[in-house]
Amino acid sequence: MAIPSYATRGERIWHYVFLGICALIFLFLVGPLLIIIPLSFNAQPYFTFSQKMLTLDPEGYSLRWYQDFFTSRAWLHAIKNSFIIGIASTILATVLGTIAALGLSSRHMPARGAIMALLISPMIVPLIISAAAMFFFFSKVNLAQTYLGVILAHTALGIPFVVITVTATLSSFDTTLVRAAHSLGANPTRTFFKVVLPLVTPGVVSGALFAFITSFDEVVVVLFIAGPEQRTMPIQMWSGIREQISPTILAVATLLVLLSMLLLTTLELLRRRGERLRGVTPG
Repeated sequence: MAIPSYATRGERIWHYVFLGICALIFLFLVGPLLIIIPLSFNAQPYFTFSQKMLTLDPEGYSLRWYQDFFTSRAWLHAIKNSFIIGIASTILATVLGTIAALGLSSRHMPARGAIMALLISPMIVPLIISAAAMFFFFSKVNLAQTYLGVILAHTALGIPFVVITVTATLSSFDTTLVRAAHSLGANPTRTFFKVVLPLVTPGVVSGALFAFITSFDEVVVVLFIAGPEQRTMPIQMWSGIREQISPTILAVATLLVLLSMLLLTTLELLRRRGERLRGVTPG
């Protein structure tokens, strides 16, 4: 942002100080990533930079840990479970969360505040408490150590994100479009799929991506509920750190960073699309 010509000397100084503070915060946040990514290419089985890496010697770098990741049965099984559980729970959370958000957007919905508080409670309640409660409940209904149990648990954790994003999108939704569709003879189903859904799609997809990220990175609930067959990638990383320390974890972490960057880019594109649909100029 350019400094206005009428800014005082003190305002100009504060502007540059503020930029410096922002740069330090950014460096503090991304600093660990700047260490993990190059270490994942270390040719030696260490978590430190070798002398050859520091001197940029090509012999100090290798793809051996990425090769180990893509050829290990344990890692491939974990990533397959992560995607199966993540996709299934995302679909359920998106459908249920969108329905809940549409209901909460109605003016005639009774006790809207209480229902909203209940729906977003998994985000507020400490995760260890939710995990313990789910474990005791799923053990009673024979869902512990099953794929269905893990999927339902992740669905419960993902629904709040879908509800919040879709509700935020619906807050700026023009309800006169629905009345116009009804006046032209469209039934409620056709109105939803032809009018409402296209306009709230950015919020729905954003919520789905947040739900997927929540499921893909979740550790605590899986530790309580999952069995050996439902071992996900975060659990595999956790076990690798505790049982056998291998730089393969650094390669996996780098791939997860790239995946997160891709998802965040998608979210930003969806945000801008949503602003264009609402007639707002993206900032």
